[in-house]
Amino acid sequence: MVEMSGAKALIQALEREGVDVVFGMPGGANLPIYDELYSSSIRHILVRHEQSAAHMADGYARIKRKAGVCFATSGPGATNLVTGIATAYMDSSPIVAVTGQVPKAMIGKDAFQECDIVGICASITKYCFQPMNAGEVPEVVKKAFYIAESGRPGPVLIDVPKDVQQESADMVFPEIVKIRGYSPHIEPDVAQVASAIDLLLKAERPIIMAGGGVHISGAFAELQALAEMLMIPVVTTFKGKGAFPENHPLSLGPIGMHGHAEANKLVTEADVLLAVGSRFSDRSVGRFDEFGRDMKIIHIDIDPAEIGKNKQADIGIVGDVKVSLKIMLKMLTNKIIRKGEGEWENNQWLKHVREVKEYYRSMIKDHPREVTAMKAIKKLRELLPADTIVTTEVGQCQMWTSLHFDVITPGTFFSSTGLGTMGFGFPASIGAKVARPDVPVVDIAGDGSFNMTENSLAVSVLENIPVIVFLLNNYSLGMVAQWQRLFYNRRMIGVDLKGMPDFVKVAEAYGAQGIRAESMDELDKAIRVALRSDVTTVIDIPIDPEENVFPFMPPGKGLKDTIIAA
Repeated sequence: MVEMSGAKALIQALEREGVDVVFGMPGGANLPIYDELYSSSIRHILVRHEQSAAHMADGYARIKRKAGVCFATSGPGATNLVTGIATAYMDSSPIVAVTGQVPKAMIGKDAFQECDIVGICASITKYCFQPMNAGEVPEVVKKAFYIAESGRPGPVLIDVPKDVQQESADMVFPEIVKIRGYSPHIEPDVAQVASAIDLLLKAERPIIMAGGGVHISGAFAELQALAEMLMIPVVTTFKGKGAFPENHPLSLGPIGMHGHAEANKLVTEADVLLAVGSRFSDRSVGRFDEFGRDMKIIHIDIDPAEIGKNKQADIGIVGDVKVSLKIMLKMLTNKIIRKGEGEWENNQWLKHVREVKEYYRSMIKDHPREVTAMKAIKKLRELLPADTIVTTEVGQCQMWTSLHFDVITPGTFFSSTGLGTMGFGFPASIGAKVARPDVPVVDIAGDGSFNMTENSLAVSVLENIPVIVFLLNNYSLGMVAQWQRLFYNRRMIGVDLKGMPDFVKVAEAYGAQGIRAESMDELDKAIRVALRSDVTTVIDIPIDPEENVFPFMPPGKGLKDTIIAA
């Protein structure tokens, strides 16, 4: 036992968890923590808004696959974290958010900068802690990381009253913690796996649907091995985009509202669907009553609550995706089953898949302008190294990326998919760059989203975290405008951003590099310059405000209702 303050115990507990960076902002209620952070080896990155701190911790977590950490003070500092915490919760991303709180005696008395952040965050975290004496702090931190990173990952909140930070106690730092009622399922039921194999082997038109769980468990090699062993085409949810190489012959790309037309068509024709780490979201499968009506569903997920939640599974396998796929591969190998390249010619399903894929790819039509979103994104893919980490903002930019940016190296793409948080991409890209400083990091943005958190340019410049903002600028809230054009008789309201601000000048004002690209030649040069730059670069790419994203599944409809073009 060692006597120390609650604040010092918190910092030492974070160091014991291997935390090397914290994204945050100090305030009155967390100053004791910051005072101890001053003497710590942990790097502190000062944000310009607490929402961005949560997004940075989230981006860091998705690349490291370990919990990212963010700090905020009480009251407005804590509530500013909420959108970022909810974003991480919806996408099962592990973050530990540490907030200051007013002293214990002032809780519930409407004190200055007091709010019940534990109550606010109860529904958007895996768990919330509020230690009421300093001696609890080491165990609380250990439990927070265990909960955040184990099972289905997610955010955990630690809310620490100021006097708990200041008071001293004898500290015990536990090596292992057990939490009553919390025991994640890792090992799947082998009998269920065997049943799934039998069903897959009998299938005439099988498809694998890979979701975000493949990313979380790092099951990229196992997924590819299974697909190749049985020669099964692979679609992904948008959260699962990049779980399977999109230049692979078996890849059909994402399904859903802005999925590939061929993927949307073929998944509805499958007789057996293997859903791996997917929650059957409405944006992925459309109407629950229509999807999967004539197919058998095998569902693998670490969260037992997901099995049968949105779609009833014929075979439910509860377990870690990587572990489950490894067992499945071993059992298949024991059966000495491996389908070969000749399947492309001999298997009628694979022949049909290839024909449908070629047909829909041939139907893709682009906007007549020289610089369009599709051309710009394809040019970006052409010039980026395969291991470049790419994230997106939310809106049309996100959907154009879904359709036209092929992820080659698994695990190098992420976005805000569940909550659809505008402003997520840029701060998340900064977090990702901190996690992987050795590779380029790109945020594919729209002007509406980038407007929301562009003040993080100061963070990227002053902290020497160079990323690339690839800004598709249509001077509007493009996704809303598209819906108004298609479904509201062009009754346009609240979407025209009127060309403000000048993003090149904004970038330069922060000490970053700003480049406007108005031709494909200028865009080519801008990307090359950005890749060589040692400061953040914003590439402003003007596109037509009338340019729509297609294919497109209308909201409330099913995959069969996908609109190919206007």
